Amino acid sequence: MAAPTQYSQEEVEELREAFSKIDVDSNGFITTNELNDLFKAANFSLPGYRIREIVQNLMSAGDLNNDGQISFDEFINVVHGLKSTEVAKTFRKAINKKEGICAIGGTSEQSSVGTQHSYSEEEKYAFVNWVNTKLERDPDCKHVLPMDPNTDDLFSAVGDGIVLCKMINLSVPDTIDERTINKKKLTPFTIQENLNLALNSASAIGCHVVNIGAVDLKEGKPYLVLGLLWQVIKIGLFADIEISRNEALIALLRDGESLEDLMKLSPEELLLRWANYHLENAGCNKVNNFSSDIKDSKAYYQLLSQIAPKGEEDGIPAIEVDMSGLREQDDVKRAECMLVQAERLGCRQFVTATDVVRGNPKLNLAFVANLFNKYPALQKPENQDIDWSSIEGETREERTFRNWVNSLGVNPRVNHLYGDLADALVIFQLYEKIKVPVEWSRVNKPPYSKLGGNMKKLENCNYAVELGKNKANFSLVGIAGQDLNEGNHKLTLALMWQLMRRYTLNILEDIGGGEKVNDDTIVRWVNQTLSEAGKDTISGFKDGQISTSMPVLNLIDAIQPGSIRYDLLKMEDLSEGEKLNNAKYAISMARKIGARVYALPEDLVEVKPKMVMTVFACLMGRGMKKV
Repeated sequence: MAAPTQYSQEEVEELREAFSKIDVDSNGFITTNELNDLFKAANFSLPGYRIREIVQNLMSAGDLNNDGQISFDEFINVVHGLKSTEVAKTFRKAINKKEGICAIGGTSEQSSVGTQHSYSEEEKYAFVNWVNTKLERDPDCKHVLPMDPNTDDLFSAVGDGIVLCKMINLSVPDTIDERTINKKKLTPFTIQENLNLALNSASAIGCHVVNIGAVDLKEGKPYLVLGLLWQVIKIGLFADIEISRNEALIALLRDGESLEDLMKLSPEELLLRWANYHLENAGCNKVNNFSSDIKDSKAYYQLLSQIAPKGEEDGIPAIEVDMSGLREQDDVKRAECMLVQAERLGCRQFVTATDVVRGNPKLNLAFVANLFNKYPALQKPENQDIDWSSIEGETREERTFRNWVNSLGVNPRVNHLYGDLADALVIFQLYEKIKVPVEWSRVNKPPYSKLGGNMKKLENCNYAVELGKNKANFSLVGIAGQDLNEGNHKLTLALMWQLMRRYTLNILEDIGGGEKVNDDTIVRWVNQTLSEAGKDTISGFKDGQISTSMPVLNLIDAIQPGSIRYDLLKMEDLSEGEKLNNAKYAISMARKIGARVYALPEDLVEVKPKMVMTVFACLMGRGMKKV
């Protein structure tokens, strides 16, 4: 998984973005069909045989293990090996042309001086309209909204951090305590605080924000702004495409399929299953993706017709979809007619007619997700033999670990903590994040065959446990590869905690010049800092006072004097609600002063020692930086 050393982390991120544009089904691999679609979508006037030759060249250069597809590692080698060949030029043009790319130069240090970056005008247009719609009634955003999607309004509008904070709260409500957002008489310092708050909160909900700094957002770096905004929007769009939050999705179960199989599907896979469920009911052909298969708008027409309200629910009038646009001969005109019908359902978002015809995968995925959220048109099965008790939502601990893992930019993204760790590929990436070397030659990589595939995954899991015991020196008593492979909750969480703890301590050791850090070191630093500020100390991470959040708030105020508004807090004889109120303020304030905290307010109220430790450790890191 390690990228060739010739590439910087930022270049790898750009390659990953290019890879995702080609990998339209988001399965982590590029196939011959996807490469063909790429060149078709770019509308190149090349004869068919030339496209076939180019695709053949790319596949032969990249498909090192001859499995008929290119992984991200192989893709990096392709790009590295192509250099300035004609194939390379055509390939890069195709990637850029596919989504109406604008090229710009990077200028900030964190954004790689002098490099060429690109962004999609279509994405900018779509995201501006979405933000305008979602925040149009928010009085705190009136100074920048509505934005004109045809200008660069967006890139200046995000510069004070308020819009980003609001969008994060729309995607994951209550992530940011509104009391901590600076809204009036903004100065460069209070803007910096807002941007810190937005970036650290985005990380806490699972956005990958490495290489994005507050300066980049303040300066409105287009490709970074759009990249972050897409992650935030996508998390919100996908929030309810999950069986524990929407049990009607069980209607999508197929014959011979177990509930467990359905629960393993990613939100993207569930959306495709949902669309095909309705297309089948309409007697239409299935689609395999939301790019090349929807370009003629015919599937969308049938989907809209199926999900439109039929007047059967109280208070929801029927909306009849006018299908006459299907007779339109021109693809763009037909797409426009379809979008007029989507508008009647209040769902004309993310795509223009051109985006549909070009098969823009990102924007079409967002369009379908928004359709699902407004009109799922599914009934929870009543008579099926289903063990409803097995449908459990994520625990707070699981969500924290999943968000932490995703914020580090692992590939593929983790949607289900246990199922997505079953082949240990993500675990190996986490080992590399904590400086434990992985012998990738020992790792089995997907796709796994149906026959013997799980044995390959189990071999990976055995190697992951071996690395933990022998190289990371973790305490993994009683944990075997089989436990990770089968998703044993308790034992998987034990490994995840040790990975997160090591990652946190490594950061402190790097800041402290390599000096070893443990729990006692953190407690000593916290107490020394509190004492010097004339504030009460703690006995450890189980101290009962932590349930009020006052030790955390006092430490924040000691690190950045005058930052805590004590007049907003209840400090004595607290009810559970008041404790939670304090905790929400404390977590957001920690992020606002620059601490990348993943813990949740409830972890403070309930004094969960492990998560409490990470809060104090992150604050210690911020305090040691003296910035």
